Amino acid sequence: MKPAEHFKMALAGLACAFVVTTAYAGEALDRVMETKVLKVATSANWAPQSFLNEQNEMDGFDVDVAKEIAKRLGVEVEFVTPAWDVITAGNWNGRWDISVGSMTPTAKRAEVLAFPAIYYYTPAAVAVHRDSKAVKPSDLDGKVVGACANCTYELYLKRDLTIDAVGVPTFEYQIAPGEIRSYQGPQPAFDDLRLGNGTRLDGLVEGLPAINDAIETGYPIKVIGEPLFYEPLALAIDLGDGEFNDVLAGIVADMKADGTMTALSMKWYGFDYTKAE
Repeated sequence: MKPAEHFKMALAGLACAFVVTTAYAGEALDRVMETKVLKVATSANWAPQSFLNEQNEMDGFDVDVAKEIAKRLGVEVEFVTPAWDVITAGNWNGRWDISVGSMTPTAKRAEVLAFPAIYYYTPAAVAVHRDSKAVKPSDLDGKVVGACANCTYELYLKRDLTIDAVGVPTFEYQIAPGEIRSYQGPQPAFDDLRLGNGTRLDGLVEGLPAINDAIETGYPIKVIGEPLFYEPLALAIDLGDGEFNDVLAGIVADMKADGTMTALSMKWYGFDYTKAE
């Protein structure tokens, strides 16, 4: 079964978990088409997904995906960078129209958000300082392990992660940290880990693309073990606009079918992350 079909099944299952009360059908799509601007919430400090480049412009995989969606809608794109917990809280009240920020669809988030389509999958991995003697995730049992606050990596460390999307491989908890240290995004965690093995962190859990990007830019860290789990990453919108949901789902399906999504994944990651494998 194709990933798009997987997500339609998952979305149907999630739909019964909430009652739409926060918006009227067509409201968000009408706003976008009337203003000719798609306001996109994402991060400015999460390379290579989204970041400010040397020209002080938004760049990255998520940024390119958002630009392509806007292009296919026939509108301009505008980026905003609210805090992650503000985005995942939902009830945006028109402050932005969509999150293209590599968000994992979960039943809890589906209480306040809708997920039109999964557009790629990220392997969650463990990184340690290159001087660390750890060779597998369980070597960090009882240690200080970092992760982004209120994200799936932190939930994994807390052993409270549920991934609801159909077709995603099952996973097991492989780390029992002594302390979980939370960060606002991956960059501060990488900065702490680079200081030395055990100086502030013994290891961290993050998406493999972000870890590889840090390694390529000179951070003295390394990946240990196999991926902990595969994280389905979706577009997110406020609840209530079924028309907007369907239009976005169709655009992502077309981007996968014509090879655009794979091309963007290869451009930024050197690997096709549009499949959960």
